Parts: sequence; C-alpha cells; structure tokens
Amino acid sequence: MLLMLASCARMSAPVTLPPEIIAALPPGCRQVLYVTAADQQATEAELRMVRRTRADVCRCFSTAIPVRIGRNGMAWGHGEFGLKAPEGWRIKKEGDGCAPAGIFRITQAFGEGPKPGWMKLPYLRCSAHHWGIDDVKSRHYNQIVDDRTVACDWTGPETMVPGSGCYRLGAVIAHNPRNVPGQGSCIFMHLWLGDSVPTAGCTAMSEMNLSKVLAWLDPTEDPCLVQLVVKP
Repeated sequence: MLLMLASCARMSAPVTLPPEIIAALPPGCRQVLYVTAADQQATEAELRMVRRTRADVCRCFSTAIPVRIGRNGMAWGHGEFGLKAPEGWRIKKEGDGCAPAGIFRITQAFGEGPKPGWMKLPYLRCSAHHWGIDDVKSRHYNQIVDDRTVACDWTGPETMVPGSGCYRLGAVIAHNPRNVPGQGSCIFMHLWLGDSVPTAGCTAMSEMNLSKVLAWLDPTEDPCLVQLVVKP
C-alpha cells in the first residue's frame, strides 16, 4: 500500500477547486477528498485525493477513484462552513437517498477489527452493540452509540454490526454536525456493495481504494470531504 501511495504522489497535477470552496476550507485543512459528479441525479462519481499546499493551491495526489453516491444523486448538505446552496439545488433531508454536497470534516474511522497499523485517524471498533441513529425523535440522532452505555430511545437504527457488509470499514463524515433532527444522519464513507450499487446517501468505494484513502488521511491535516457537481 505504501508503494501505491508513493506512486500516486508523483502525479501532482494542479486541481481547480471553485474559489468559494477553497475560501471556505478550514485554515488548517491540507487534505481534501474531492468527489465530483456530472449532475445532481448521478449515482456514480469520482474521488481524488488532493493536497492543499497553500491557501489557494491544491494539487492532485491520486488518480480518479470510482465511487458510488446516493441512489437519488446529491442534495445540498448541512456543513459547518457557512456555504449557501446554489440556486436550483434541493436541500438534504432525512431519508431522501441523496449524498450531501458541500464541505464536511472527516472525523474518525470505524471498522470490525482492531485498528490497522497503517491508520492515523481516530478509530472506533464496532460491535453488535453499536448503532447509527437515524430516528429524528432520538436525542442521539446522527450519532453512533453503544447500547451498553446509553438508554435506547430510538427505532429502526443503522446496524454497525461487524460482518454486515459495507460497514466493515469506513469513516464518519461530519454532515449535520449540530445533529439537527431531519437534516440527514449517519453519512459515512464505506465499502460499496458493488460497482453498480448506489448508496442511501453515503460515499462508497472498493475495499482496496477505501484502504488507500484511509491510510492517506491524517487528523493533523484537518481532512475534509468536498462533494460537488462538476460538468464534464
């Protein structure tokens, strides 16, 4: 894997992010996962690992990685950077089947086994007791909880059970960081269920590519996900 990353590093071509996106990135952000789709209805997209070398310069660190996004495409998401939805965009809401567009921090990784030695992000080892809460009536909405430490006040949660397929490895995307009920919950990067299978709103890819991305991410670089529609 390290050899793969080293070879990608030589591909340092300039990447043009919209000026308003660059201006809105956190000052300490040096790593960007840049996901672009052809239109708001697209369920497939491309991800590029981008290094921000200066406040206004971003350079590619990898070739395009194929990803799958929401089964209903993208809707403008709820981040923490004050960006307003462009004209004509639908707004992300709970259960809409859309991946969020915008800028979002990548806060931690998760998986079914011990933390891999190559991973730098904080890591949550999930068990049968861990749940992603998408019940808008729960005080734990939009959080991963351990039912051994909090009282159940939810119905129909997302299972984070080991061996459950797409959540064997992943990372938390800080969409709706204030956990406002109804604005969308449990947005992750995770394993895809197939290269033609869209998600319920997350960003999914192959295990080889997800491992490569997670090995690159470094919490000291304040990594962010940027998801946008970019016309071919």
